[in-house]
Amino acid sequence: MAAHAPEGIARAAVEAGRALGRRVLLADGWAGPAAVDDRDDCLVVGEVDQQALFPRVAAVVHHGGAGTTTTAALAGAPQVVVPRIVDQPRRAARVAEPGIGAAHDEPAPTAGSLSSALRTALAPETRTRARAVAATTRTVGTAVAARLLLEAARRERPPVPA
Repeated sequence: MAAHAPEGIARAAVEAGRALGRRVLLADGWAGPAAVDDRDDCLVVGEVDQQALFPRVAAVVHHGGAGTTTTAALAGAPQVVVPRIVDQPRRAARVAEPGIGAAHDEPAPTAGSLSSALRTALAPETRTRARAVAATTRTVGTAVAARLLLEAARRERPPVPA
């Protein structure tokens, strides 16, 4: 989210990962993060298939968009949500409430604040809970929503006589 990316977010994420002995994969999305140095524990990638990637990572740190939050939840990946705007704080709470990750409450993440949130996400009980929730998550929401909208529209407009 380029317009809402906090200053220094890439550096904070890399330093937080390093503080916990983790490697970091930065997605080169609209915010355009760049490698913070030439060490080999950080990789910046372009477009990625999140559905293939997220089951393989220790945790997903993201802004709380609907697609990313859902994809991480379906993958059973613990999450750290760093919300920026609109509905993202609600999604951060929806990740923290059932214990499938952490909500980052500070508006400007630092290496220390992200390390703390990541520590929660990387805890074994968080991974266990994330996997349990993933196993019960349904992906039929769009079909259900479309059916409900069509049913409501039919109730609002009686059939036209032939």
